[in-house]
Amino acid sequence: MKSQWECFLQNLGVWEGSFTNFSPQGTLLNDTPSRLSLEHLNNSQKVRLTLSRSGQDVIRDFNTVGGGLLFFENGSFSEGLIQLGPFSEFGGELAFVHENRRLRLVQLFDNTGQLKELILIREHLAGTPAAERPPLQINDLLGEWQGQAVTIYPDWRSPNTYSTTLKLQLDDAGRLIQSTSFAERTITSTATIKDSIVLFDQDPEKQVQVLFLPDGASATSPVKVQLRQPFFIEAGWLIQPNLRRRMIRSYNEKGEWVSLTLVTEERKL
Repeated sequence: MKSQWECFLQNLGVWEGSFTNFSPQGTLLNDTPSRLSLEHLNNSQKVRLTLSRSGQDVIRDFNTVGGGLLFFENGSFSEGLIQLGPFSEFGGELAFVHENRRLRLVQLFDNTGQLKELILIREHLAGTPAAERPPLQINDLLGEWQGQAVTIYPDWRSPNTYSTTLKLQLDDAGRLIQSTSFAERTITSTATIKDSIVLFDQDPEKQVQVLFLPDGASATSPVKVQLRQPFFIEAGWLIQPNLRRRMIRSYNEKGEWVSLTLVTEERKL
């Protein structure tokens, strides 16, 4: 196993791209070009992050990683609050690294727990092609996906690795039927599809929406986060027509962050 610091170093380089803000309904609000540099300082155990956008620089130095931040071995990571508090804003970032590209998604909730805004960050290493996939559509996901999941934990216990199956199909009425299998459990749920939003609305108290975004991305969010109910936020990235990654940041009924899962899945042909 690589250390968390070694996993972090998979992100070194200069990343060029943009920050795109969306409303919870998927309306594009604004798009800002960005340049993010992650550099080792004097071969010391320190990394400097410099983010330039809108003519302003944000600088942040790291000599350790931890807190609300966890990395996978390929450099993919998530950062966010470790606790949902009453009457406070909440949010988290889910970030994928694949070859010369990164795709990052930030989900923000207001102080009543309502989903407020989504920020999609698409980046490529400077000097490499900025190839991008089309916006995600439901037909891109239909079928059966078989995957491998790795779950890591903020308390540093050993990771869990297991197989997953995800089946997505439409019924005669055009509703989505989703069946997820992992760790000898199968969960089936249904959702309505309207434009770029898939809404899992079976339980009015626990509605979850999936928003389709540019570059093959998707954002899965509770419509409202609330205490005394476990919840998760998720990002997906269709890297190739039959290769997808998903990252899930899970919280328990006390609002505590308990795990981070990365699923790599391929569609059965």
